[in-house]
Amino acid sequence: MQACKTLEFTSPSLSFETASVKVQLLPRDPNRDPRISWDVGGRLLYRTDHLKLFDSLNFEARRTTIYRNGDSENAGCGSVALATPEHLAPVFLLWPEKSFDVVVDDGTKIASCDGANLVPEIPLMDGSALPFFLALRREAGVPEEIRFYDAPVNREWDLLNSTGEIYGHVRIEPSETFEVEYRLDRPDVPGGFKSCAALSVYAPEDLYGVFQARTFILEKDFEQACRAGLLAGATESCGLLVKTPADKSLYRFSEEPAMHKILDLIGDLSFARPALPKVRIEVLNGGHACHREILKLVLSKV
Repeated sequence: MQACKTLEFTSPSLSFETASVKVQLLPRDPNRDPRISWDVGGRLLYRTDHLKLFDSLNFEARRTTIYRNGDSENAGCGSVALATPEHLAPVFLLWPEKSFDVVVDDGTKIASCDGANLVPEIPLMDGSALPFFLALRREAGVPEEIRFYDAPVNREWDLLNSTGEIYGHVRIEPSETFEVEYRLDRPDVPGGFKSCAALSVYAPEDLYGVFQARTFILEKDFEQACRAGLLAGATESCGLLVKTPADKSLYRFSEEPAMHKILDLIGDLSFARPALPKVRIEVLNGGHACHREILKLVLSKV
């Protein structure tokens, strides 16, 4: 029997100086459908061929996506949790006919029963999906045809902050493929911060550019997060620190921040299943919480 191929990735994560994940490419089994399995500390979190169980996962959005399988009220006492899968999940879109095991060794990185928020995390690498893609490309071979599914959804809604003020907007409608336009507009930042990007996905090569986009944070937000004891593992090597919004010299391309938000959206959508809905999505100032609402809408039509 052919042995599985294993790739290991290690780098800082949002919360830890060192985080590791192993991705195992499994031999083809004609008796089983392809699937992605996410395991944490030797325990199953989720499998994409168990889509009907996806709603049983507890979801949180705290600067990243967090999924928990188990008793969320007793975190660390019988629950399995994982943070930041959205940088790795999009890569599996390119090999929908193959099976992968994602194995996270939680070590001591488990949310404790005293309410601590630290959970095992996928390493950030350079803040993009590119290192994962390049490594898997060498082992998994030529990318395959992307899978799409019909999602006849027509909805739009405003995004509200804690005081009820509108800060963003979402619109979603059916399309012949997956399309997204993402806009960021932060007038509260000195000098203003804006970024806008669009993407239409028909074939694997349409995703190559978005894989390069790094996670980012404005210096103002970074300082606030550090004062709150967050982002303990993040360094400038695993993302893009925007110190001066007008200065784009450190960008890999002109609209990298908005393009990374598209990557986040694709990652949040494809975690449930390695396929994309046939919809056009427009987002203003979105984040993981609104991505979750979009996912609930499209999955309800499957």
